[in-house]
Amino acid sequence: MVQTVISFLENHLSPEAIVFIISVLPVLELRGGLVAASLMHVPWYTATPIAILGTMLPVPFIIFFIEKILDFLSLHGPIKKLSQKIVEKGRSGGEKLKKNHPNSLNLGLLIFVAIPLPGFGAWTGALIAALLGLNPKKSLPVIFLGVVISAIIMLVLAYLLPDLVHHV
Repeated sequence: MVQTVISFLENHLSPEAIVFIISVLPVLELRGGLVAASLMHVPWYTATPIAILGTMLPVPFIIFFIEKILDFLSLHGPIKKLSQKIVEKGRSGGEKLKKNHPNSLNLGLLIFVAIPLPGFGAWTGALIAALLGLNPKKSLPVIFLGVVISAIIMLVLAYLLPDLVHHV
């Protein structure tokens, strides 16, 4: 999938712009951005800050606005009941977790964001933080640190591992 996106964009944009765009996309995020960078031979030290920035760009918007969007949709819109259920479940789950495990929430969020697999990452981590009602000022640095850890893992997988296999 990443190769298809790269091929389409390579004719119109610089490799760095492609890395940024892929990193902003949900599901692909930093994982896809660094794999694309490696495939396009963008140096890791150039690609990493671009991918981190692209991945982090939507996070504050998700944290600060997803509840407002879901609240609006629970009152108006074709998915009223689903939106209401998501908001209610998130808020009640968040209260239970805050009460029973107040110190482990940030660690759990950090680990969740740091896992470089589809469905995990900054977008989903921000959504979870918002729905659980976690403090945005505390959640943003935790998510950022998770993205940095994910970047380190992906650098090994996208840059170092292929070089090691190539030289064997």
